[in-house]
This record gives sequence, C-alpha cells and structure tokens, in this order.
Amino acid sequence: MAKIHGGQVIARALRNEGVDTIFTLTGGHIVPILDGCHQEGMRIVDFRHEQGAAHAAEAYTRLTGRLGVAVVTAGPGVTDTVTAVATAHQSGVPMLVIGGRHLVRQELKGGLQEMDHTRLFPSITRWAATAWQVDRLADYVATAARHAFAGRGGPVFLDVPMDVQFDMVEETALRLPAHYRAAPAGLDVAAIDQIVKTLQGAERVMIFAGAVGPGLNRLVDLAEMLGAPTYLNSRARGSLPWEHPLLGNYTRSRAMSEAQVLLAFGVDWDFRTGYGEKINPEAVVVQIDAEATKVGWNRPAQVGFAADPLAVVAQLLDRADELRRDATPAWTTGIMAAEAEMADQARKEAEDDSVPVMPQRFAREVAEFFGSDSIVAVDGGDIVSTTARWLRVSSPGHVLDPGPFGTLGTGAPYAIAAKVVHGERLVGVVFGDGAFGFNAMEYDTMVRHGLAVVGVVGNDGVWGNIKTFHRMAYPERLVATDLGVRPYHRMVEGLGGYGEMVTEPAEIRPALERAAASGLPALVNVHIAETMRMSSNYSQ
Repeated sequence: MAKIHGGQVIARALRNEGVDTIFTLTGGHIVPILDGCHQEGMRIVDFRHEQGAAHAAEAYTRLTGRLGVAVVTAGPGVTDTVTAVATAHQSGVPMLVIGGRHLVRQELKGGLQEMDHTRLFPSITRWAATAWQVDRLADYVATAARHAFAGRGGPVFLDVPMDVQFDMVEETALRLPAHYRAAPAGLDVAAIDQIVKTLQGAERVMIFAGAVGPGLNRLVDLAEMLGAPTYLNSRARGSLPWEHPLLGNYTRSRAMSEAQVLLAFGVDWDFRTGYGEKINPEAVVVQIDAEATKVGWNRPAQVGFAADPLAVVAQLLDRADELRRDATPAWTTGIMAAEAEMADQARKEAEDDSVPVMPQRFAREVAEFFGSDSIVAVDGGDIVSTTARWLRVSSPGHVLDPGPFGTLGTGAPYAIAAKVVHGERLVGVVFGDGAFGFNAMEYDTMVRHGLAVVGVVGNDGVWGNIKTFHRMAYPERLVATDLGVRPYHRMVEGLGGYGEMVTEPAEIRPALERAAASGLPALVNVHIAETMRMSSNYSQ
C-alpha cells in the first residue's frame, strides 16, 4: 500500500479547498510542503521576502474568492508575514499562512528557529493553531478555512512541525473533509420588508459600498433601480463602470450630509469616512455587513443586519416592483451635477504642462493608459489618493489597495498575484516613491516567473504627506522627510526588466505604452512635483 508524507496531505487538502497556487519563500522547515504542492501540480510562486508572499495570498483571495495561501519557513519566515497578516485582518480578507515549525521531538531544546509562533497571532487572526498529528492535517486545513471565511472573513495561521510534515500516512486511509463551510446568506423576508419600507418614499437615497466579496455583484443594478448616487471604496471599487452617471468620486461628503437614507454595504465608519460624523444626523442608516460587530460601529444603524451584502443587494432587486423609480430623483440630479463640476475642475488641473509633472496630470495620464479592463494595484500615500479618483477600472475588486491599515509595500505582491490569476489582462501598479522601496526586489520575482506587470512611480523625492504633516507641526525642523529623486527604473533594468525615466507630462503615456510593449516586468519612473497636501490618514 502506498504512503504519502504530511506535506502531500496538506497539498491535497488545499486542492480540496480549491487552491491552485501557493506563494512562498523556500526554507528548510517547509520542504515537505513544497514537495507535496509540486507533486500535486500546484503553481508555486516564490518571493524574495515572506511579507510579499503573504500580501500576494491576500490579493489571490480578493481576486478569486478562493483561499489565498502563503507557505513560509519557521522563525523569521513566520515573523516576516506579520505586517501582511495584519493588513488582511484590518481589511477582513480571508487568507492562510502556513508556517514551518521546529521538530516536535526537539521542543524546548533550542533548535534552529525554534519559536511558539501561534502566540504572535491572536490579535491579528481569526484562528491560529499548530498541527501536531499527520493524520489530522486535512482536518486542520479545513478548520483554518472555516474560520477564515466566517463573517466578513480574515486571516488564519497554521504551523506544522517539520517531523509532522515528513511523517507518512497510508494514502488509502486519507479522507478529505467535505461540506465544512457555510454558504453566504441574505436576510429573511421580514428584514427585507423593513429595508423596503425604509426606502419607499425617500427622495434622498445614497449607496455606499466597501468590503463586499467577489460574488455576483449587482450594485450597478441597485443604483439604477433606486436612482441613487453611489460611492465605492475598498473592494467595491469597479462595481459601477467608469463614468456611470450615478458613480460619485468627489461629492461623497455632500451626499452624506444631505441624504435621508444611506444604504451602507460593508462600510466601516472609521477614519476614512470621518467616523460617521459627516452623515446627516436625521438620516436613516441601513447598514448591511457580513461581520455583525461592524454594524452600528461609531454611527448608529437604525436598520442594521448581519448578512452577505451582495446577497441582500440581489434580494432588494427582487423587490423592484416596489422600489423602482419612474425618474431620477431631483436630489440625485443635483448631486451628480455637482459631481460633474468638480470633475471638470480636476480635468482642468490635469491639463497642466508644468515640469516637474503635476500630480493630477500624472494621475490622468496613468488612468487613461490602464483603461477600464485592467487590474491596478495602488501603493503609496498622496499619489495614490490622487490617482484613485482617475482610475477607470470597471470590474469589481480590480483596484487593489491595502485598505484601512495603510500598509506600504503591497503593490508589487498584489500585482504578482493578479498576473498569476489573470495572466491575459493588463496588470499595473501605481507606486509612490516611498512605497516602492518596501518590496522593490519583488521585481526579481516578476522577472523569474515571467510576469509582465507595468509599474509607474510618482517620484517627488519625499515622503509627501509626512513632510506636510511635519512642516505643520515643526516648520523649522524637517526630519527624515526627503528621499531624493532616485533612478528606480535602473534597478528594474538591472534585474532584467524594462525601465524608463520620464520628466515631461506628454511623455508619460508613450513611455507606459513602450513598457507594456516590452513584454517584460516594467517600471516607468516619473518625476512629479512636490506638493503640500495631506492624505486622508491625517485630514479626517
């Protein structure tokens, strides 16, 4: 009778969960797992830093709806993932980090990279455990997935001692778990009735969506049915196509202050949204979130339910006969007219031919190049908040940002995952020059794996919003705020990619087109003007 080792059991359990790719950085404590994944025909994408591998696992979940997995070695391999795990935790994204662990028989003997990893993770995961038995490995993976996808979702951690990975089991005795996760669910009829009643007769209804999953997304249909101005952040970006007449980018605060009913789907009333204080105090907030603890956080939800937001959207569309508007409400028309005025002003600013390139001009050129069918990771501070308003991405979840944790260094790993999942699409990264430095060596990963990602740096040579903040607090002393305009494109060239420096606004688009045509991982390094501007991290 044939036997298989624990690493192969883990690989089969991951395949049973629907995983076809793992992200890793090799190490002695995970050799059997890597071998098992290879034997099972899984794609293995190896990074230059474990943080990058874990960021990529998060992006994989966001893009596929399946469990993203990072496999890392013991000790520093595990600790290197902490920032990425915290990022996924703050964003409510399911993912699994599998860590190697010292041998059971060497417990407390001071072996190489001996560490009780699980004690690191309780505050930033939904579940963390050690798999002590080879015959239970498939159950451990299933349990990890069940916790990862509960509620809104979040990261989980499992470490596996090296000798457990090497242990053998009879192949015929292996039983893979089945039907171990609950399906996302909507609301009962009474709850939907309450929402319908709240919406009926309200002339000033707005929609605000954020942390929604990768399921069937019909937010555009709901917006059109209600004639409601709609605002998107986080994973909901792209739910309405670029330039849809109900999509708002500039007027969210005004709409919040005037709305009678605010339909909130997967929205956090945190620093990004003024802690809910910008909402009309007389408004009725209808808040739907897969995570019950998010409902009513910082801002009361007069009508609040824990449910899958996209399932509830579909249920409301089933009540179209009761909710459809015969004409667009006058209030919506006014809000969208104000939106158009503000967009026109931004367009005028983006016509500036100054050198160095002005941020709005940079944003317009970059957004026009990437168009509506691409996947774009955004990684930085001020340049990202500027560019995000211009991006034309029109598929849900195809703008990959780091979420509320504000992590820098996510861009290259997110883009790698996107190119792995959607190899046929144009995948890009918009970097700030500070953010680029965090995981720049992952361009080597792109080169080795043939992943032709197009990156572009808005390079002003400073830590933008931090310098502004420092100047406000201590104008006579600026400390650690300047970087200099560095030739980052040459680093990418040196690794085997395509690089180009741009100083004129009219050259941005042609340079990006040359970068894409190269068929190589690419970086266009654009010298932009330093501006005094505060990002939303500090302005709320």
